[in-house]
Amino acid sequence: MAKRRPSGDGMVRRREDGRWEGRIVIGHKESGAPIFRYVSAKTQKELLKKLHQSMEEYRDVDLSENSKLPLGQWLDRWLEEYAAPSVRPSTLEGYRGYVERNIKLHLGDKPVGKLTREDVRRLYRELQKNGRQEYHPEYGYKLSGGTIRRIHGVLHQAMDAAVRENLIAWNPTEGITLPKKKTAPKQILNDAQLERFMEIIQADSVWHDFFYTELTTGLRQGEICGLLWSDFDETHGTLSVRRTLHVQKGGVLVTGETKTGTGKRTITLPPSTAQLLAQRKKQSYSQWIFPNPLRPEQPANPNTVYSHLKTLLKKAGLPSIRFHDLRHTFATHALASGVDAKTLSGILGHTQASFTLDTYTHVTGDMQKRASEIVGGFLEHIMVR
Repeated sequence: MAKRRPSGDGMVRRREDGRWEGRIVIGHKESGAPIFRYVSAKTQKELLKKLHQSMEEYRDVDLSENSKLPLGQWLDRWLEEYAAPSVRPSTLEGYRGYVERNIKLHLGDKPVGKLTREDVRRLYRELQKNGRQEYHPEYGYKLSGGTIRRIHGVLHQAMDAAVRENLIAWNPTEGITLPKKKTAPKQILNDAQLERFMEIIQADSVWHDFFYTELTTGLRQGEICGLLWSDFDETHGTLSVRRTLHVQKGGVLVTGETKTGTGKRTITLPPSTAQLLAQRKKQSYSQWIFPNPLRPEQPANPNTVYSHLKTLLKKAGLPSIRFHDLRHTFATHALASGVDAKTLSGILGHTQASFTLDTYTHVTGDMQKRASEIVGGFLEHIMVR
């Protein structure tokens, strides 16, 4: 058997056409045969420069023959073996969407070992211009910077795994300049709008309790839809958030873990909400606190909830806010009413109180202004003595 050639070992020759060609060993097949990388140049000096760059690039690297695997096949494998065991079902579905609609469509046939940084840059430029498969009245076929960043996050993770699997020597998504993320301003219902919304839901016998509970707890959409009666402690007036509900492709409902570790939490309900749920429990014949109105053996569908919210807002003549903006509304009014950030962070299931403050700086700024006026008045009182 021939001696196994070490990675980085190379050779140089002049071809019949006058150009210079070199190759280095970058890995080995299962049989032990070397895998080569070839470079060429017009002159020997230019070739040696390229060859030395390649040697540095592949130093201490021993790629497998799977480096010729098409990127699309590697991404499918990465989704099943790496992503699926570690992320929530809804997150995995999002990853699949980015892989199928955006990455594989443009680079799926490219050998994973030949994917370059320029390939990645070209992909992102194309997605920014023509990334949408359907025309959007506001954005046309363009994808937002935020969406490009999420696609990049998926591809970056997959390529990191490819490095660990010895499919590539380095991650080609490193060092890519990404488009800026334009965050849409948070919308909340002000005092007058909130009062109007409460009037509208008061007349809705089916959905009143759901939206009243949401506005007094700030639960995430999947969290409130996934509540069971076993989560409600009537004696102590508390609610335990233990799961979240996701809608998968095809409308299948799946329960999963909360968004973060601190998402599992027990919150003390306002007396009015605790009383409302206690009364509701007496009349309930479902295990779900908020069941599907037509199929009470099933939980409320988040998609149905969202659609009904839009109907209520339109009926009330209010801005067409997102469901998550009800959570913002709760948090904003809580902070403005004097609830401290640490307590609010625990209610919302945020990992850190600093995140709560960063998220709602528009409120804390007003609070700081009022605080400065109080301190100013206090100092003026001292000075006039």
